[in-house]
Amino acid sequence: MSKQNRTAIEPTREKNYAEWYQQVIKAADLAENSDVRGCMVIKPWGYAIWENIQRVLDGMFRETGHRNAYFPIFIPKSYFEKEAEHVEGFAKECAVVTHSRLEDDGNGGLKVAGELTEPYIVRPTSETIIGASFAKWVNSYRDLPLLINQWANIVRWEMRTRLFLRTAEFLWQEGHTVHETQEDAMVETRKMLEVYAEFASNYLAIPVITGGKDR
Repeated sequence: MSKQNRTAIEPTREKNYAEWYQQVIKAADLAENSDVRGCMVIKPWGYAIWENIQRVLDGMFRETGHRNAYFPIFIPKSYFEKEAEHVEGFAKECAVVTHSRLEDDGNGGLKVAGELTEPYIVRPTSETIIGASFAKWVNSYRDLPLLINQWANIVRWEMRTRLFLRTAEFLWQEGHTVHETQEDAMVETRKMLEVYAEFASNYLAIPVITGGKDR
């Protein structure tokens, strides 16, 4: 096939952006769709980009006094129910664990067994599990400010997926802090907003407009 004919049938950014984007990911050998519906396999080139993002951002976070911690991937259903607003936005996108083991079904297959007394939601970035820990860590104003960052993976049961843009499981970072006053919290929020803006602009070459968000 001539170069002219090949170009004619390939998707272009202007005419078919979604398919053009998928072809760029494929040509760059960054990722591929997984046999698990909605999930992707991040290949070495693609994961190297994430490692560089993580390395730079982690350094920027540490410069602002944040420390890394890790919280459970499973959130008890009762905890999740405490977040009425969160549930309203994401409840339909959650993966739920209801059993604890697999057993031989007697026909060469497996069956689920060991029903849990309380289902677990597979990490939907629930602040309740983090708040439960913070309540133990903060005993007085002397423990403040508490500046914690988490590197994790998130599960949201997306059905219409795009590699790196929207998948059922994706890599994630989030900060959680506790302050003595609301004013201190807002100062921290604005500081970190500038950190993200600097990273997006200077490392990812993505122009940004910072500001508040109406809810």
